[in-house]
Amino acid sequence: MQEIIGLTRQQIAQLLASDIPDGSIVNLGIGMPTLVGDHLPAGREILLHSENGILGMGPAAAGADVDPDLINASRQPITLLEGASITEHTVSFAMMRGGHLDYAVLGAFQVSEQGDLANWKTDAADAIPAVGGAMDLAVGAKQVLVTMEHRGRDGSPKVLRQCTYPLTGKGVVTRIYTDLAVIDVTPEGLRVHAMKAGVSEAFLRSVTGAPLHFPNTPRTIVLDGAGAPRYD
Repeated sequence: MQEIIGLTRQQIAQLLASDIPDGSIVNLGIGMPTLVGDHLPAGREILLHSENGILGMGPAAAGADVDPDLINASRQPITLLEGASITEHTVSFAMMRGGHLDYAVLGAFQVSEQGDLANWKTDAADAIPAVGGAMDLAVGAKQVLVTMEHRGRDGSPKVLRQCTYPLTGKGVVTRIYTDLAVIDVTPEGLRVHAMKAGVSEAFLRSVTGAPLHFPNTPRTIVLDGAGAPRYD
């Protein structure tokens, strides 16, 4: 099988961050999505929301900026932008459920070709169910962007015809960012938007558990001299 070195978690987050339009209100879920906040392009006005009650979240805190009472949904210390707002949970979840978020960035265990999302429970014996606010975000945000590795640790595909894990939301995912590709969920199925340099169409099909469509030539994801991903 073709040997491919995929994007790192940081690089996946960087690529997604570069795609968020100016003026967007964005929720970052736990895990890999929290990395997106550290890579937002300079000059764009993007307002970050955290389900534990923050609107106007800044990058991760370090050193003297760490305040143990100021954390994101992943319990990581963060900073605030000027003018940020801190609310209690009912207001925060009203933002999530009321269609006020342009994007929700969520991690996933599996995504189906219909855009079904499974990200709160696996079938592992030691799995601890932890849905948090994911169901509210999945149905409340205008668009749901997923970050994930393309394959599991055993090499099995995580993009499938049907999810085998319990669903978080049905038909909610808009776009999938993996270490190998960026894939759009459309009414006609999964459409490949971009592939990492070195990934072939045949290889991507072989590691995906659902049909892929290539209606146009996909863009190529390359790394610049600093290791940051961009579309070529």
